[in-house]
Amino acid sequence: MPRIVSICLTDWPVARLMRAGAAPDDGVPLVIAAAGAGGLRLTAVNPAAAALGLRRGEPLGRVRARISTPLHVYPADPAADAAAFARLCLWAQRYTPCVVPFGPAEACDGLYLDVAGAAHLLGGEADLIADLAARLARSGIPARIALADTPGAAFALARYGRGETMCVPSERTEQALRPLPVEALRCEPAVAVALKRLGLPRIGAVLDAPRPPLARRFGAALLVRLDQAAGCRPEPLVPVTEPVRYGAARGFLDPIGSQEIIVATVRRLMAEIAPRLEADGLGARGFRLSLHRVDDVVRALDLGLSEPSRSPDHVARLLQLRLERLGSGLDAGFGFETVRLDVSATGPMPGRQATLATGPAPQDDRTAGLADALRQRFGRPVIRLSPRASHVPERADRIAPWHTEPWRTEPWRIERIVLHWPDPDAGIGPRPLVLFDRGEAAEDVIALVPEGPPRRFRWRSRLHRIAHSEGPERIEPEWWRESGVPRDYYVVECESGRRLWLYRDGPNLADRPAAWFVHGLFA
Repeated sequence: MPRIVSICLTDWPVARLMRAGAAPDDGVPLVIAAAGAGGLRLTAVNPAAAALGLRRGEPLGRVRARISTPLHVYPADPAADAAAFARLCLWAQRYTPCVVPFGPAEACDGLYLDVAGAAHLLGGEADLIADLAARLARSGIPARIALADTPGAAFALARYGRGETMCVPSERTEQALRPLPVEALRCEPAVAVALKRLGLPRIGAVLDAPRPPLARRFGAALLVRLDQAAGCRPEPLVPVTEPVRYGAARGFLDPIGSQEIIVATVRRLMAEIAPRLEADGLGARGFRLSLHRVDDVVRALDLGLSEPSRSPDHVARLLQLRLERLGSGLDAGFGFETVRLDVSATGPMPGRQATLATGPAPQDDRTAGLADALRQRFGRPVIRLSPRASHVPERADRIAPWHTEPWRTEPWRIERIVLHWPDPDAGIGPRPLVLFDRGEAAEDVIALVPEGPPRRFRWRSRLHRIAHSEGPERIEPEWWRESGVPRDYYVVECESGRRLWLYRDGPNLADRPAAWFVHGLFA
């Protein structure tokens, strides 16, 4: 269930001026004016001006004639206000990735935050609201904040609720909405005036009124807003994203639908983006391809790379594999009129010395290209075993997403790889192809020598007789992690031909006989 924080900014243009140091903070009434019907009209006022009864929308000439106190007047700058608001939205992503600016219905002076699944990172919803309010106050940004289950309820409580901050539990959403005025439903002003004339000034009265007469009188828009606020109808939010730095687009007079034309277009778009990436010493590690259909439907495809690249041919090959796998699932409809390619992730890609003779690509490039091709062809992420600094077999590696690492230049990475894929000259025994997460108990073990390998044991309800064995290889426990006993590993070959990796958990003692475990399979 979503949990939405609504932040209603109070006179954002005034706060932006104060933060920029463009207006004095001397307590004198301050207003911002812009050209409107009949001349200049007020678009924002500070608290001192509001205390004198000044309101947004009043003509500036009438205000000057009505009051005799000094008044600071500043021209409106919508572009600067929008740029500062965009920076505020990006700052708010410190609390959640889902940050959504208000729309025209909310007067475009605030933002929503969906904190479901993120509030626990700051100690809970109450602590998150307190931290958010404190940071905005320290930054000189007056705001009213509320948290509820729906965007409509959060906005209504923040704009028209009692107090600067409110946090409403899920089961009390409707109860909290009932005493609020009908303007909190984000309906048209004329609808709000008509509801008040009908004796429905509060949301509670609208909730209790019969729905069919409301639908006949005001249409479906009022009921949609009412259901969205109460949580009876979903209200999807489209989060704001950072501006794309590396991207290109191409439009077509005649819509296209052929995969060959799409691939060729992407190759040309990547050729336009590559010089900008090269100038910054970067390569692309992720792409988003947006295909805009003529009926305003957008098909988006994401491509991920194992290592940074600026090659148009490589990107085109991956896209061709992806489109072949999709087939008719691409659903071109009546065709695409715009193709856009954006770089969604980048990585450092320093320049390399070109070779004098042409030849095959370096091993790292060919491996990365193979991994990318497999990922696009099968539609599943390619994984690998990533070595870790541990000599205990079950901790020596982990499953990680595939990406190329320049480990050859780092000696400590070579040590980690040697621990997992040992060199026979290093005195480390072989490792099995299949390694279990933990050893599986071997029962009814019979050994001719107490400290020697077993001759017979039962594992997975089957009796195994040993024809040949190699070992032991002793592996000590990691004393810095936990106390334990050393393990003696043996490579044994059963009479049936199966090769197993066994270990004895500690020595045989009079009060504690050693336990045997099967830890892996060689074939």
